[in-house]
Formats: sequence, structure tokens, C-alpha cells
Amino acid sequence: MTPLRFAYYPGCAAEATAREADRSARAIAPLLGLELVHFDRMSCCGAGVLHEEEPELSVALNARNLAIAEREGLDLLTICNTCLMTMLKVQRDLAADPALKKRVNASLAKFGLSYEGRVKVRHLLWVLLEDVGVEKIATRVVRPLKDLKVAPFYGCHILRPEEVMGFEDGRNPTSLERLIEALGGVPVAYDQRTECCGFHVMLVAKPTTTSMVGNCVSGARGKNADVMVTPCTLCQLTLDSYQYLADKQAPEPLNMPVLHLPQLVGMALGVDDRELGLNKHLVRLPR
Repeated sequence: MTPLRFAYYPGCAAEATAREADRSARAIAPLLGLELVHFDRMSCCGAGVLHEEEPELSVALNARNLAIAEREGLDLLTICNTCLMTMLKVQRDLAADPALKKRVNASLAKFGLSYEGRVKVRHLLWVLLEDVGVEKIATRVVRPLKDLKVAPFYGCHILRPEEVMGFEDGRNPTSLERLIEALGGVPVAYDQRTECCGFHVMLVAKPTTTSMVGNCVSGARGKNADVMVTPCTLCQLTLDSYQYLADKQAPEPLNMPVLHLPQLVGMALGVDDRELGLNKHLVRLPR
């Protein structure tokens, strides 16, 4: 079977502080008929921060990444919610402003590139649901999650703004729940599954991030979840690393392992725990 090929854009976090997310994505891809083609020349998306200071530079930077994928005839796949949202917003802006697109393409021409708008930006979660399918994923499971209670944490940037993301209901999504069930796990319903983790304010409002993490993790813990899973590298980083602070404000220890989406999938597909990097998190998954 010919694999589905994508231009792979892991995002900065997965190439630095959350390398286990990148390794896990690369490990599960061939097991599900996916080929992830990495391009070293692609650069950081700017995560929306660059756009606040230099909006046109931010557009050009992301258009360059998109143009590289487009030149190869590939859609772009990412495992970072923030990268996903940033690039989709850029595509929206370029489609709505022909003059902006012309200026950006004039800059890209210096590098032998041109953005025409043919490339689609996809998240790994979306590809798993739409291209692979939960039925096929279920047939690839060799180590079912059995009765593992998994609390899905979507992260806001894969859901909102809905007019940009457009994959599912931003307030009542179901994709993670369907995937968890296909892996043999039990999805946990709790109020905070679509809330923000607090990553984007941690450098200026650490107590706020701590409170947000405590609220999200406590919500999952209160529904007897064994583990949380998120499709966003930044959400995982925040929920895992800020638990030690949130613990100080919680009535009971949180002690909630938080997994990257490809790690959870890899567990069920039988990928070795070391390859998945399950030992890299601060809050470890009980074995």
C-alpha cells in the first residue's frame, strides 16, 4: 500500500523541549500508512507572538513554509496546535488580501518560492480521523488500553476560532473521544477538556498559569481519570511541568500523567515505551 505522504512540521517544542512527541509521531506513522517528510529549511511559525510585532513578516515567514510544502505537492501535517492555528490564520489572510499575497510572493521569489494556496494544513489528530480512520486504527491495536480512563484535553488552538479551524464543534468536540475508544481506552467526560492550559501567559502571569493548570488537571482527577492526553505539545508541556506548583494549591496531590497524542496511540500500537519517551515526563505513567 502506498503511504499517505505529508510535509511534516513538528514545531519548535517537539524539536527541543518535547522531543518525545516528535519521536512518537515518527514511530506511529509507518504503522498507520503515513510517510512524514521533514524539511530542514522550514522555520519557526512565530506562534502568533511575531504577528503582534511584525504582522507582514509573520505572514511571509509562514507563507515560505507553506510554499516549500506546496512546491513538493504535499499537504502539511503538524503536531502542534499553535503552529496549526498560526498557519491557518495566515492562509486566511492571504486568501482575503490579494495585495498582501502579491507582496509576500515578491519576497518569496528571492528564494525561488511562490505561495499559491493549494497546500492544506492538517493536524495529526485530523489525519488520524479523516485519512486513516478509527476503524483501521482499531485493527492495528496490539496492546489495547483496556479499561484505562483517559481524559482528553484538546487545547484551545485546535478548536478556536471555529471559523478558522473548522474541523469540529469548538465547544463540544468528539474526535479525541472516538480515537481513545478505538485504542481500547475509556474516554473521561469533564468540564475542562476544551479550556486553555495557560501556556501563553506563563512568562508574564505565572500564578494565572498555575491556577489554570490546577483547574484543568483537577477536573480530570475529579472524574477518576488515570491519564490525560492532548494533541498539543505546548499543552502537554504546561500541564506536566506546572503540576508541582498547582499541587501546592490543591487539596489533594494531582499526580496526573499527561501524554502527547502520538504517545497514547503508540502505546496501543505496541511501540516500545522507551521509543515513545514515556520516561521523559515529570509525572510518570504508572506501569
